[in-house]
Amino acid sequence: GIMMIALGLLLAVLGLISTNLFAGNWQRAGQAGASQLLINPWARSSGFGDANVACVTGYESMHLNIAGMAFTKKLEVGFNNSQYFVGTGIQVNAAALAVRVGENSVLGAMVEAFNWGEIDRTSEAMPEGGFGTFKPGYTVIGLSYAREFSNSIFGGITVKIINEHIDNLSANGFAFDAGIQYITGFGKDKAGNRKRDNLHFGITMKNVGTTMKYSGDGMSFVGLSPTGTSMSVENRSQEFELPSLIKIGFSYHIKLAAKVDEEEETVYSNHNLAIALNFTSNSFTNDQFHIGLEYSFMEYLFIRGGYTYEKGLYSVDNCMTAFSGPSVGMTLQAPLKKKEEGTKYGLNTTSCSTRPVIGVDYSYRFTNVFGGVHTFGLRVTM
Repeated sequence: GIMMIALGLLLAVLGLISTNLFAGNWQRAGQAGASQLLINPWARSSGFGDANVACVTGYESMHLNIAGMAFTKKLEVGFNNSQYFVGTGIQVNAAALAVRVGENSVLGAMVEAFNWGEIDRTSEAMPEGGFGTFKPGYTVIGLSYAREFSNSIFGGITVKIINEHIDNLSANGFAFDAGIQYITGFGKDKAGNRKRDNLHFGITMKNVGTTMKYSGDGMSFVGLSPTGTSMSVENRSQEFELPSLIKIGFSYHIKLAAKVDEEEETVYSNHNLAIALNFTSNSFTNDQFHIGLEYSFMEYLFIRGGYTYEKGLYSVDNCMTAFSGPSVGMTLQAPLKKKEEGTKYGLNTTSCSTRPVIGVDYSYRFTNVFGGVHTFGLRVTM
């Protein structure tokens, strides 16, 4: 009862926040910075179309909904590389770690770094360059805490440090994310009195934090005073806000060809299907609707696809994103130890593994320009 009251209060607060802070979207497009915070660097959730806010688990939760990190059994560590807009040479590298530190608590850390390649230095005197190069950099570091409050309520919070820099300018900021996942327990399953756990709900608030402002030697230049004296002049940099947003999602998990274990009063299946829906309320760009579908065979194979829609997506003149909507992905996993005797697949409706595995993840996001986005990941789950 207390947990439900707390959940209701949080939803009410988020509703007030969304009414006030998130009332702008398309009218405010282009007024925020640090848009790298909107980019999903992980293969599993990006292949799902970012739809699995209600059922994402493990370290990928640090991007989509931090509450899902509470499902980490012991340890999950991984590295993902994205070939971003193939043809541009841009790469996004991300590494993360989630580790259980108590009966109900999980700590996590992640780092995300963009590699833009080298750019020629230019000046007014030498606009063609020829005197060296520089490398821009975007880095996001996150520290997370997630907790299982009950068998059905999971929550978490992430604090992020943001850095952007070019040759002689940099900007820094802080942001936090907070999220909840709720397993409804709606209805009864085939085993009798056990409540079903196939309907999930998730809500998260992301990228709420400080404004950012560029500073450094690149803001100054040498000029002449009215008397002809040489003097250093510094320009002022305008502050910019972070791309804050709210996501609300549902997922429904189906055990295909389900079997009943009368002895343990459980329902299990080697074939499982997850359907996910999500709405993203962006404060500085169009709102988005996400739908995703994932099929899993035991704990070995996951095939998923998703679609993200926003206003103007089909209009050449009004489209505000380079993505065309669809995304696909898959995961191949190999167990690191034998299945314990008596354990059956499909008891867990999340994508958490019931035993240690090593997994390879892949996703492809379709784009209107360039060659799409390929993301590859390597993951170990204990």
